[in-house]
Amino acid sequence: MKQVLAILGLIIVFACTPTEKKQHEEPAGLPLLKVSENGRFLETEDGDPFFWLGDTGWLLFSKLTREEAEKYLDNRVEKGFNVIQVMVVHSISVCNIYGDSALVNGNVAQPNTTPGSDFNDPEAYDFWDNMDYVINLAEKKGLYMALVPVWGTNVKEGGVSREQADVYSTWLAKRYAGKSNIIWLNGGDTHGNDSTSTWNIIGENIHKYAPNHLETFHPFGRTQSSLWFHNADWLDFNMFQSGHRRYDQDDTEKAYGQDNYKYVRDNYAMVPPKPTIDGEPSYEGIPQGLHDPAEPFWNDADLRRYAYWSVFAGGFGFTYGNSAVMQFYKPSDETPAYGAREYWTEAIDMPGAGQMQYLKTLMLSKPYFERVPDQSLIAGVQGEKYDYLAATRGENYAMIYTYNGRNLDIAMGKIAGERVNAWWFNPRNGELTTIGSFENTGEHLFDPPGEVVDGNDWVLVLNSVE
Repeated sequence: MKQVLAILGLIIVFACTPTEKKQHEEPAGLPLLKVSENGRFLETEDGDPFFWLGDTGWLLFSKLTREEAEKYLDNRVEKGFNVIQVMVVHSISVCNIYGDSALVNGNVAQPNTTPGSDFNDPEAYDFWDNMDYVINLAEKKGLYMALVPVWGTNVKEGGVSREQADVYSTWLAKRYAGKSNIIWLNGGDTHGNDSTSTWNIIGENIHKYAPNHLETFHPFGRTQSSLWFHNADWLDFNMFQSGHRRYDQDDTEKAYGQDNYKYVRDNYAMVPPKPTIDGEPSYEGIPQGLHDPAEPFWNDADLRRYAYWSVFAGGFGFTYGNSAVMQFYKPSDETPAYGAREYWTEAIDMPGAGQMQYLKTLMLSKPYFERVPDQSLIAGVQGEKYDYLAATRGENYAMIYTYNGRNLDIAMGKIAGERVNAWWFNPRNGELTTIGSFENTGEHLFDPPGEVVDGNDWVLVLNSVE
């Protein structure tokens, strides 16, 4: 039996045949997450800052065995990730690698559950038991699971009615309401003005029956949740998908192209304030424009640019993605989506995946909740496209990112202190290099190491001298 999966509009086929099952372990608890008091960031229930470093493991529940899932989760923990974005029902005919179907006759209002959860008993262990296992395993490893209840294509194409969505989302929210490591991504690569009432039903039910969980809407490429749901009570934070196209490939009205910081800027200006994040930028190892493998492929430098641009613009975190990993491309798959060139077991160690943790470490090294975007730090030309400089600061620190290592003409005096100490932070390896101490007045020109070339990216870090 073969299942057809719709992922971002492409069809992937893989075999739904049973695989050997083994026992599971009990989870450890994680603190619940909430929106910070100023409405800009996330924090734990204990008040600690939470920098979202996500990975798109979209087909985790359907494509991986339990042993493979543990290998993947361990790798992401080692690389500093703390959120995994996963589809629950990506297709109404979905089954997992053990041959267990999620639904009865493709009806989301009828989850295919069985009494008991013994992994060694095929009649007792079902799709949802396996999903429970992975969620518990992630919790034990310190990972939050950002779950898409049903991928948008299924709703848009008429496979899910409002009545079915009502029953399903109520059941799903109640089932996982007691789990502390769950976040909800309503929608799933879709426009909120398509089937709006259905998305509101799902959002409101999750808000009602899983009130301790945060919730957002994962939108279509080059759109943002705030376009449709910013004022919805169920939407705790905004998510946008900056997408996989180059500047010259973007045919949308806004035509932001690769300037993902502009989505953050738009959301940041809205009232009431809500946190915002790029939940799907271009993936490492995917063709520019998405569909044509003859095009150049996005690489680690591109992902760093998206990450620092969006976070310095005011984002509360960042979601990384890899083409082979999001689809868990295996030797047994007939054809990879989007021209993936590595199997997932190799792709999990591509350079960009290991470099994202340096951004997380940098942001958490400074007073967190006071940080604001501040382009007035740039005294010279802010620049366009790859010349763009992104600036952020707190009361006693400032950081400016350059993607290509061009000179930074900085307006001093934007942070406290008569003098500042300066460093270069290397986004490729997380290393700091001392520049020196400077008077905190007037303007100062900083020259990053190396030549001016795309991918020679640096962060200028300024700290007030006490």
